[in-house]
Amino acid sequence: MSGHVLVGYTATKTGRDAVAFGARLAAATESTLDVAIILPADSRSVITPPDAGYDRHLREQAQKWIAAAIDKIPADVVAHAHVYASESFAEGLVALAAQLGSTVIVVGAADGASRGHHRLGSTTTALLHSSDVPVVLVPGGARKIAPETGVTRLTVAIGTRPGADALIAATERLSRSTGAPVRLLSLLPVDAPATADTAAIRIARSTEAEEVLTAAQAELPAGLDATVVVASGESIEDAVSHLDWQPGEVVLVGSSRLAQPRRLFLGSTAAKMLHEITVPVIVVPRTTRPESTEETPR
Repeated sequence: MSGHVLVGYTATKTGRDAVAFGARLAAATESTLDVAIILPADSRSVITPPDAGYDRHLREQAQKWIAAAIDKIPADVVAHAHVYASESFAEGLVALAAQLGSTVIVVGAADGASRGHHRLGSTTTALLHSSDVPVVLVPGGARKIAPETGVTRLTVAIGTRPGADALIAATERLSRSTGAPVRLLSLLPVDAPATADTAAIRIARSTEAEEVLTAAQAELPAGLDATVVVASGESIEDAVSHLDWQPGEVVLVGSSRLAQPRRLFLGSTAAKMLHEITVPVIVVPRTTRPESTEETPR
């Protein structure tokens, strides 16, 4: 996966979480770490002249914030600072990622996220609707994980139908660059009315889930082995809550089938999963192949 890992930084605890995980990912994939602060572009009315002094002060302060963050990054990680002006946080990160050739964009949780929990804010949601490269969602408290932990396992959430080309390809690249083993996951929720025959539903869905996992396992490239697991529960959240997570684990999910090609869209299933996942989550854009029948967690 070697290349550039771009972190959208804010001078907050969750911003430091994003940098901490970005540094671990960069070290594990032998990538360059780019830490960026996105400043608002000068869109003031021509009636009110721009305040050059204020703009200079803001840029200088941003450079100091980034420098303080980079000072805490392990010495073996090559890191660069970027201050970029844009109309929005999301737009700026997407544009900068294109300029740098970034393989992923890393962002922290919204302010107020507790340790081990994800929280999507408006800026992250906008990014998920506009990025054409994978976006890493980092939970609160990630900065507490030891840098040497690295990336220890990849859990790949497979949807309800076979065919997840882009997700499998991203998993292969990340597994080969980090050496992390792969775990294929299919969810088996029984979200049905109280009067429904949930036992029959569970049996039917269990068979379907196993068939999907078998098909996904068969799609794995030669030499890339994976364990498989079906997580069951009364709901998506319940099923995910019974899974074990390693400190160095990373989860990969695909965009909803509603997403435009090479764009992200976090569907309802993946959004529900975020409530219980305590490790970073990489959201992978859809494949551009028009004949694909890809369907990943929605």
